[in-house]
Amino acid sequence: MIELTAAQVAAATGGRLHADPDVTVTGAVIIDSRDAAPGALFVALPGDRVDGHDYAATAVAGGAALVLASRELDGLPTVVVDDPQAALGELARYVLATARSGAHGGVVPQVVAVTGSVGKTTTKDLLGQLLTPEAGGEQAIIFTKGSFNNEIGLPLTVLRVTAATRYLVLEMGADRLGNIAYLTGIAPPDVGVVLAVGVAHIGHFGSVEIIAKTKAEMVSGVVDGGSVVLNADDQRVMAMAGLAGPGTTVQTFGTIPSADVRAEDITIDPMGRASFTLRVARGGEADEQRADVALQLVGAHHVSNALAAGTVALRLGVPVADVAKRLSEATALSPHRMAVTERPDGVTVIDDAYNANPDSMKAALRTLAVVSGRTRRSVAVLGEMLELGDSARAAHDEIGRLVVRLNIKQLVVVGQGAYHIHEGAMQEGSWGSESIFVPDIAAARELLDESLESGDVVLVKSSLGAGLTALGDHLSGAKTTEDNHK
Repeated sequence: MIELTAAQVAAATGGRLHADPDVTVTGAVIIDSRDAAPGALFVALPGDRVDGHDYAATAVAGGAALVLASRELDGLPTVVVDDPQAALGELARYVLATARSGAHGGVVPQVVAVTGSVGKTTTKDLLGQLLTPEAGGEQAIIFTKGSFNNEIGLPLTVLRVTAATRYLVLEMGADRLGNIAYLTGIAPPDVGVVLAVGVAHIGHFGSVEIIAKTKAEMVSGVVDGGSVVLNADDQRVMAMAGLAGPGTTVQTFGTIPSADVRAEDITIDPMGRASFTLRVARGGEADEQRADVALQLVGAHHVSNALAAGTVALRLGVPVADVAKRLSEATALSPHRMAVTERPDGVTVIDDAYNANPDSMKAALRTLAVVSGRTRRSVAVLGEMLELGDSARAAHDEIGRLVVRLNIKQLVVVGQGAYHIHEGAMQEGSWGSESIFVPDIAAARELLDESLESGDVVLVKSSLGAGLTALGDHLSGAKTTEDNHK
């Protein structure tokens, strides 16, 4: 973070200073006392199970220079605020505004923000890889770790800005109307991206129309003179173009001919990786530029993510040939997102257990069908899709029926919340042992350890809260599971 005195932190957050005003924060902003290091700022967040205030002394003992808290802490250098989480956002807003003003004497960063019902994390990771060479190296670009995309994770990412930061690439998630507006208020984007409008978190939103309205907050939040990048293949996303301000440039990506940046001649190899011709409009067909892209990411749905990332990179001045080359070299950076492991025993594991909604579940199942082909046994291990509200039963039932239609050979449904996947499969086809319901992860692990054979292709997919990341780790041989924000 840009260095700040305790007095500056208090001024930025509207807090009351109970510390030497000249105490300086020179390190990271943290919310876990175990991350404490010399010069850090520890934010004491209250939680459902633990209260950060109880760990403030540990953080200071570990080197933290200052604590942001909702009450005085005896003997600890503290800025007291009414709401530490809100103050975290205010501090992030202040730091980014300072960086953009050039008052810190460093580079003025450009902010890229990505939202959408699916694809945010992959697109953000692709952007990080596309822009790192342009930034001049990893020290000059910051992009969200994992899915740090909410009211806590995004400010923490913004607060990593230093005098050397050239690009700040942010993922913005939402489960309620107003979430994106709040996040763009902290970090107004120079380039704002909307990927898709789906039914993720519809249990919170209530309707797809409200989801679309929420994602559209990205368009309204872009800085004057900035750019909006919209998915031309999604009509709800394209309807947002009318919300762009008079000084805002709108660029589109997709597979339809009218898209400014589009993919043509898409092919999928036996491992589910897409290749395509990248075509970039330059004012007329004669001026159009083309380049070939061969993605390393598994899943045809990544074509849209690659186009979104490529459109942003082009907007920021990266040549078409470099965009194509870097997209072709890019790899999956975040765990449990279509991560493919070839086990020594001949089993292929596709771990996509970090998140799930009906759209991403369908895309993952289609990829499983492609990778397994006609010669390998396909095994879908599916858990619950959370936050679907009243549509949950029908959505899970639909996934079970799709499993049958895609001719997946074995379905393992894990947990009571996912039961209707099993029910849908049984009703769609004359299935017996092809669909198995197990009550929990332990039972699924035992079943799969006993039944998987060389040549099998296994997909593990669920919402994060369903816990199948642990099963993905076990099947792929990973030692740890990284659990980040939504």
